[in-house]
Formats: sequence, C-alpha cells, structure tokens
Amino acid sequence: MPEDERPPAAGDLTGWVPGAGPGLADALDALADADVTVEGRLPWSSNLTFLVSLDGGRLRAVYKPLRGEQPLWDFPGGLYRREVAAYALSEALGWGLVPPTVAREDGPFGEGSLQLFVEADYEQHYFTLLEEERFGGVLRAMCAFDVVANNADRKSGHVLRGTDDRLWGIDHGLCFHPSPKLRTVIWDFAGDAVPAPLLDDLVALAGDVPDDLARLLSAAELERMVERIGDLGRTGTFPGPDGDRPYPWPLV
Repeated sequence: MPEDERPPAAGDLTGWVPGAGPGLADALDALADADVTVEGRLPWSSNLTFLVSLDGGRLRAVYKPLRGEQPLWDFPGGLYRREVAAYALSEALGWGLVPPTVAREDGPFGEGSLQLFVEADYEQHYFTLLEEERFGGVLRAMCAFDVVANNADRKSGHVLRGTDDRLWGIDHGLCFHPSPKLRTVIWDFAGDAVPAPLLDDLVALAGDVPDDLARLLSAAELERMVERIGDLGRTGTFPGPDGDRPYPWPLV
C-alpha cells in the first residue's frame, strides 16, 4: 500500500483539544488556507477518507476527496459539499454541533472537504451519552438538527464526546436529500416537545437562510429543508420512526 494511504499508527490519532490548540476561528482559517499533508487513510470509512495534518502538524483534519466517493443511486456525487453544508447549518443556527468544515479545491487528491479532527473519547457514543442526563439538551438539539438536515446516516458513533465534554456530530455526507431519508439512532425523543429555544432558532433560519448554506444546496433541497422546519414548528414535537428503514446500519 502506498505510504500516503496507510492507516495511521495505533495510538497516533490525537486531534484538536480546546485550550491547547488554536481557537476554532483560527482553526477554520487553517482549514481554508494551510498546507495539507496526508498522514494516512482512516480505514473505518466507506469512502476514501484521510487523516491529514495542517500547517506543519499544528492541526489535524479529516479529508474527504470527491475522487474517493463511492457512487450512490440516490445521492449525486459531491457528498463532501453536504459535509460543508451541515457545518454551515449548525453555525447558522448557533448550535455549534459540527466541527469546523470547509471545501478545498487544492487538496492532495483534488477537491473535497476538510473537517477539524477533534480529540474525543472514542469509547463514548450516542447510546452511552444518552445515559447521562446532562447531555439531554444537546442531544435534543442534534435530534432536531438531523430532522431538518434529513440525515440519512446518524449512527451512534457519529456523536463524539470531546475532551472538554462538548458533544460533536460528524459524518454528514448523506444529508439534505429532498426526499424523506431520515435514518438515525436518535429516536428516544419521539413525541416529546421540541424545546422552544430550538424552535425559535429554526424559525429564524427558515426566514433568512444564509448565502453560505443556500449556495451549497439545490433549489429543491433548500425548499424541502425549509419545509421540514415548518413541519417541526406546526407539530411542535419530535417525529417518530417512519418508513421501511428508519435506522442506519450498523447502529454504532
């Protein structure tokens, strides 16, 4: 296997840590402009995904190039743009659920997305975090986020617990389809009222979608996202499982 495609060595997957690395704004600048060096493949991804270092190793990121995407019958190519759109949605809502993510045209294997690689406790995931009551608020926000983004692949392992106890959502390449595609493990809040502050944020977004999010979506995708926000507002409750495949596989 070529050296630049080897999986990173065990125990060598350290990422950004709050307080020890640059602030998130500076990290975002580095993702957009810094030199990118491939460290190795991340072998647990279905598409070609790489761990890369930025700016001489000061930061690490997850690089998902367009060239490494497996063709899908229902999603067009360019899944990496949906990763960027998920970050843009999270930021537009002010929820801070998704690590900083940018599109780069000049990656080592061409255009793709770069997402800040965050240090996390990888023994923790949604099913374990749900047991801690203090995470209920952010997990409800993530549930609402997935409904609005129409996330077709929210596995339990796609919820990370950072070293500062902050929760992050990752792997959003299968989001924003105009047809109903919601597949998630976060059904525990089905039928519960959506907290009013979350609904307020969503309604405000629907009335003024930022350009940096709108330009990443097709007209149909944008229209359906706004409609999903309207549906949440009308019912005021989290939806329950529906359709033939409401859960992703594997679950974790």
